[in-house]
Amino acid sequence: MSQPHAVPKTDATGGAGTSRTTLLLALLALPLGLTIACSGAQDHLDPAAQEASLFFGDPHIFLDGHTYYAYGTQRSNEGILVYTSHDLKTWSGPAGVRDGFALHRDDVHGDSQFWAPEVYLMGETYHMFFSVERHMAVATAPSPMGPFVQAQPGLLADFEAIDHSLFVDDDGQKYIYFAKFRDGLEIWGAEMEEDLSAIRLETRRYLMRPEQPWELVEEGRMEVNEGPEVFKHEGLYYMLFTANPYTSQHYGIGLAWAEQPLGPWTKSEYNPVLQKQDGLVGIGHCMLFRDREGRLHMAYHAHFDEDNVSPRRAYISPIALVRPEGSRHDIIQVLEPRIVPVLSTPAESDPDSE
Repeated sequence: MSQPHAVPKTDATGGAGTSRTTLLLALLALPLGLTIACSGAQDHLDPAAQEASLFFGDPHIFLDGHTYYAYGTQRSNEGILVYTSHDLKTWSGPAGVRDGFALHRDDVHGDSQFWAPEVYLMGETYHMFFSVERHMAVATAPSPMGPFVQAQPGLLADFEAIDHSLFVDDDGQKYIYFAKFRDGLEIWGAEMEEDLSAIRLETRRYLMRPEQPWELVEEGRMEVNEGPEVFKHEGLYYMLFTANPYTSQHYGIGLAWAEQPLGPWTKSEYNPVLQKQDGLVGIGHCMLFRDREGRLHMAYHAHFDEDNVSPRRAYISPIALVRPEGSRHDIIQVLEPRIVPVLSTPAESDPDSE
């Protein structure tokens, strides 16, 4: 989860700014006295709005100062683009320092398949987790606009895995969660080195794979759990994840919980959080963030329409955490209104790929 706050920078280390975990605790502790509502009906966009949509798979929102930055999977054989906004609704760009790219393939390991970026501020350095050619990598930059580079181009691990995400616990220990290719995609976790330069491979642990009916609706297709996003709330660890192949209309978001960062993890009996809802299909790969006013939101993507997967469109919804009577854990309620980000100047949007 990337999270905004009142100071100019979001510091994942707990140094000059506020730690990622502290912010997670703070934003999730916000009062939950909200009116719960289902998302509204499918957004009927006119042709101009269709053209101006923010076409991103795997959207990631990062707030630095008073500016929101959006990264995602688009033009994925060239690098990672970035767009900027001051209200989450209207976006400008692409605005990266390398011809619109915050990360360009010439500056890092790999030549193609740049997917699923996440950005964190550690001290004065911005770190981008990104997938490349079905492997995990990290690059650094002096600004959220880039250029994100690798002084020594390389990977975090030699095994095939994607969608890696960072969580920092109360004691400062850093954890990485990722989707590993093994008879489909399943979610693993591990500890990371303090400087994020490497995974402590001896701590690797298998966490989950598809098991609930909503995750296994298309018999014979690849079984998928991917896109992990971990946060902590009232002493429990929570993970948002996505199930089913990304090309499936049943691609959807689930929630799991645990008492320890590396599990064992239990999937919520209230799943799915979002799946084929309000006219959207292929809903998935979400992340949580707080807006400037401290309100909790979830960013995610969905298919272009019911007939076409790409280009995938980014959406943002306010959410709340509530605990059903008798439950040991909270659940996520998706609220209104749903934001459909649009570009102030429509940009060319090539269909993305995975």
